[in-house]
Amino acid sequence: METLRKWVNQLFPPVTPIPAAVYHYQSTDSSGRPFRLHLRVEADGSGILIVNASTVLHLNQTAAELAYHWVHNDPEDTVTTQLSQRYRTTRQQVLTDYHDFKDRVQTLIESPDLDPVSFLDFARQDPYTEQFSAPLRLDCALTYKLPQEGEQIAPVERVKRELSTEEWKSILKKAWDAGIPHVVFTGGEPTLRPDLVDLVQFAEQQGQVSGLLTSGHRLTDPRYLHELLYSGLDHILLVLDPDSEEAWEALRDTLAEDIFVCVHLTVTSDDTGRYTDVLTRLAEMGAPAVSLSAINPVLKDTLETVRAAAAQKGLSLVWDLPVPYSALHPVAVELAASGQAPQGAGRAWLYVEPDGDVLPAQGVNHVLGNLLNEPWEKIWAAVD
Repeated sequence: METLRKWVNQLFPPVTPIPAAVYHYQSTDSSGRPFRLHLRVEADGSGILIVNASTVLHLNQTAAELAYHWVHNDPEDTVTTQLSQRYRTTRQQVLTDYHDFKDRVQTLIESPDLDPVSFLDFARQDPYTEQFSAPLRLDCALTYKLPQEGEQIAPVERVKRELSTEEWKSILKKAWDAGIPHVVFTGGEPTLRPDLVDLVQFAEQQGQVSGLLTSGHRLTDPRYLHELLYSGLDHILLVLDPDSEEAWEALRDTLAEDIFVCVHLTVTSDDTGRYTDVLTRLAEMGAPAVSLSAINPVLKDTLETVRAAAAQKGLSLVWDLPVPYSALHPVAVELAASGQAPQGAGRAWLYVEPDGDVLPAQGVNHVLGNLLNEPWEKIWAAVD
C-alpha cells in the first residue's frame, strides 16, 4: 500500500501552496482613479484580498493563486500554463476563471457600494469571525499630547516616554513583515509629531496603506497638508469639534484635496437638532462619510437618531476606525443589544501606545507586550 501511495504521489504530486507573504499591487481603474490591493497568503495557501484597505475577500487556495498572479502582473500565458499544469485542467478553463475573478474584483473596485454577495457571487462571512494570522490594521498612537490643555482622550499615566522616529520605523517594519497592510496614525494629536510626514512616507515605501486621525490641527496650513499628501497618506479621519471654525476650515481644505476624508462626530448631549444641523453642513460641504460615537451609553437613542439622519443625507457610516469612545459607536451599540457584538478589536486590529505597548484596542487596558522590545509572534500569541 505504501508503495502504491508513493507511486500515486509521484504521478499526481500535491499542489504546493504559493509562498506565505503579503503582496502589494497599485494601479488605476478605468476612470483613472488609483486603487490598491493587498494579498496576504496564509501558510496553507489560502488568502485574503484587501481592496482599498476596506473590503476583505477570503480566498481559497485556487483563488489566492489567481490573485497572486494578478498582483505580480504575470502574462496570461504564464498564468494559464502554470495553473493548468498544477491543477490538471485546460488552459482555456484557467483563462476563463482568471478573467472572471479579475472582472468581479474590478467591479468591486469601481463600484464600492455594490453588494459583493448579491451582485458578484462572493460568499458572505460575518465580520472578523475568521481566525487571522495577523490583524488587518495597526493603530499607532504616536503621542498623547494635545494642541491645547484639556481632557485627555487616552490614558497617559502608564506611558513614560514617546518612541523615536527610528523606533517607530522598526515597529512599522515589524508590522509589515507580520503581514499587516494598514496603519493608522493617531494619538493624542499625531500632527504634533514633527516626524509624522517621515513615518507616513516610510509606511508608503513598504507598501502599507496609511491613515491619519486628527482634530484638524495643522491641516489649515496648505504647505503641511500637501507634504502629508505627497508622502503617501491614503485617508483622513477628522475628529470634528462643531464649535471650532478652525476645524471646519481644516475640513474644507482637506475635502478640496484628492484624499478620502471621513468626519468623526461625538454625541455628547441629547440635542438631536444640533447634530442634524452639523450633518446638514457636512453634506453641503461634500463630506462622503461620517463616524459616530457617544460619550455615554445613555445617549444610545440619540446616537441612533443621528445615524438615521446621516443616512438620510447620503453620508456613509464608517464604524471600525479608532476614535475616542469608540466602543459606543452605532454598530456596536446595536449589535451588543442583540448579543452579536463584532469581535474586531484584538483580532482585526491592534493599538500601539506611544511607548510601544500593544493593547487589543484603544482604551482596552490589557497590555499584550511591547512591540519595540518583543517579537511579533509573542505579542500575537498573547491575544485572547
